[in-house]
Amino acid sequence: MIDRGVRALFAVSLMFSAIPAQAHVKALVGRLDLEKYKAVIKSLTQFGDRQQGTDRNQAAVDWIETQLRTVGCTNTERFKYVSDPPPQPQPRSAAAPVSVIASGEIRRGVGGSRMRGMTRPATANNNLDAQSDPALRALNAQLQPTTPGPREQVYCTKVGATHPDEMYIVGAHMDGQGFGEAADDDGSGTALVMELARIFSSPDVQTERSIRFALWNNEEGSHAGSRAYAAQRAALQGKEDPAGSGRYPEPKWLGMVQHDMVLWDHGMPRADGTVSPEQRPEADVNIEFQSNAKFADQAMKLAFFFRDANEKYATDYPTAVGHHMSNTDSSEFMNLVPAISLRENERGMQIGAGWNPHYHQATDRYSAYSDKDFRLGLNAAQTTLAAIGQLTGAILKK
Repeated sequence: MIDRGVRALFAVSLMFSAIPAQAHVKALVGRLDLEKYKAVIKSLTQFGDRQQGTDRNQAAVDWIETQLRTVGCTNTERFKYVSDPPPQPQPRSAAAPVSVIASGEIRRGVGGSRMRGMTRPATANNNLDAQSDPALRALNAQLQPTTPGPREQVYCTKVGATHPDEMYIVGAHMDGQGFGEAADDDGSGTALVMELARIFSSPDVQTERSIRFALWNNEEGSHAGSRAYAAQRAALQGKEDPAGSGRYPEPKWLGMVQHDMVLWDHGMPRADGTVSPEQRPEADVNIEFQSNAKFADQAMKLAFFFRDANEKYATDYPTAVGHHMSNTDSSEFMNLVPAISLRENERGMQIGAGWNPHYHQATDRYSAYSDKDFRLGLNAAQTTLAAIGQLTGAILKK
């Protein structure tokens, strides 16, 4: 399984070194549009923070499926599972005191990371009253249930023309928390995946391998949706059903690519706790793998393949590769298949140190972000589209 994944990765990368193939990828990347990307994020905010187990979450799932079908990704499915969320803590608003990590001090963050410089807690807001907008406060008023219950999530599949039995999973989580609009976490990742589904589902686009566009539910707090999917579907990989039909309900996983918050890279908090209001000129998209994963070596190669795709095809912002992937749905796949995540910051050292003041807060609203922020998300989309286009053998048919 390991050798096969590596061979597939490099065979396809070599195949796409030819100029005509590069032209196909460049044309596909050119179909990404900032205003269309922003429009999908804005539409997702109509459902508030989309907290799992609520009516607004279910309405968002329904809307996502309708939109996928509307843009041509008609091969959609509902994945059903049961969630057992942890008890709801007492309402609180996240305080943001700033602390300074002393020179030489080693303070560990999640995923094995080392935190440095100015830090502040990255604690989720759980106080509905922290939302100052009465209309949004009313929309988010239904709280997350603490009892187990059924949940649903949507995915759609672009079926490969010659290798329908193999696929890459391109994912994001559609649920949020904090009683805002979850525009960044994770409306930005959800919109990215939906835009890629739109482009790859165009009638004039053909891929050799399949692509599954998954919008996970229940990421916040438990990864329940992705965990259930991995547990239930792993054993079904590559099996033709029914035999001789050419149909593969669960193609063999070649890689899993997760997107989780891709808008905000304004730098480290200042000593007084404030942050720059503008996206920093040296902003980048962070591509992470987990060095402790079973498939760490292959995931590292996949991460650098994405970095190369960014250098060739992204318009504005570069990428950086790190090895402390943590706290997102790709963690549920990292011991089953090469898995990476794309984020606005490193999860442990930067997001975990409070670099994004809107992280799980009532202020995570569409209006909090500028076109510079949205363009960082678009560059993450360009990176993934270019890499997945190469890995799946995407071409534009005449």
